[in-house]
Amino acid sequence: MTAPSVFFSYSHADEAMRDQIEKQLSTLKRQRVIETWHDRHIRPGEEFAQAIDDHINRDRIILLLVSPDFIASDYCYEIEMQRAIERHEAGEATVIPVILRVCDWHSTPFGKLQAVPRDGKAIKQWPDIDEAMLQVAKAVRQAAERWQAPRDTASAGSTAELATPATPAPAAAGPRSSNLRLAKNFTQRDKDRFKDEAFEYIAKFIENSLAELTDRNSGYEGVFKRIDANRLFATIYHDGKDVARATYFTGGGSFGDGINYVQGEATGSNTTNETLTVCADDQSVFLRSFGMANFGADREQKLSPQGASEYFWELLVGHLQR
Repeated sequence: MTAPSVFFSYSHADEAMRDQIEKQLSTLKRQRVIETWHDRHIRPGEEFAQAIDDHINRDRIILLLVSPDFIASDYCYEIEMQRAIERHEAGEATVIPVILRVCDWHSTPFGKLQAVPRDGKAIKQWPDIDEAMLQVAKAVRQAAERWQAPRDTASAGSTAELATPATPAPAAAGPRSSNLRLAKNFTQRDKDRFKDEAFEYIAKFIENSLAELTDRNSGYEGVFKRIDANRLFATIYHDGKDVARATYFTGGGSFGDGINYVQGEATGSNTTNETLTVCADDQSVFLRSFGMANFGADREQKLSPQGASEYFWELLVGHLQR
């Protein structure tokens, strides 16, 4: 199987940091997990714009190296980034924003995506820059493994990945429209697979978040218990006293088959404090909240597995943060 290629979208002002990140990816390249490409690979005599266009339309993983210079660059922002987001939303690529330097990126089109390093903290702000760049390498490895896995067992990444074709059509040479999106149909099998993969993503997210909460907050301990394939318990203790308990499970609930949240430890499946149901439009499969936890305020949101995880985590820890 051909290793997925990683495309670097970056400002030349950040070329040195791009080189450092590429060094962190050396192990992945030696193991043939990925290939990498950026504009410094363009050969003499090769058409610059066409070479970039070929890769931005073909490569499976796109790293947006975000900085004030990246956002200020018309080419990076208006051409490369916009096309990258289109392909991500169509399930043709995985876009990973890599925050190099502090800037106003949260309100950009890629601000909705999970960024690296952790918590979107700029690499330049980390006391150990190598640690921050290692997190980038790990994110790239996870994305590459998703692209290399069989489609029926691939881990959940973005909601659109379920509809990704095995091999993308080659990009047409010369001028073309960027308005190429067509309506898609999703079967019940697609929706069931998405639900199962989303629950696995949520389970890992809750487990990792509880561990990180324990590490960062003295006196607090997060405990994760996986009961079976369809149920897990999450508990937070403060000085030995339980201050938050929740159950997450699939199936049952008050509103049919979905992913459910219940306060406390529940072994039954006939009640819920919040339910996320699997829905689809003409482009993607996603999760939608019934809004029981927030009086219907969240019902219109289309949640990816990442967004659903953040939503469920907030239900668990929100009262501890106020």
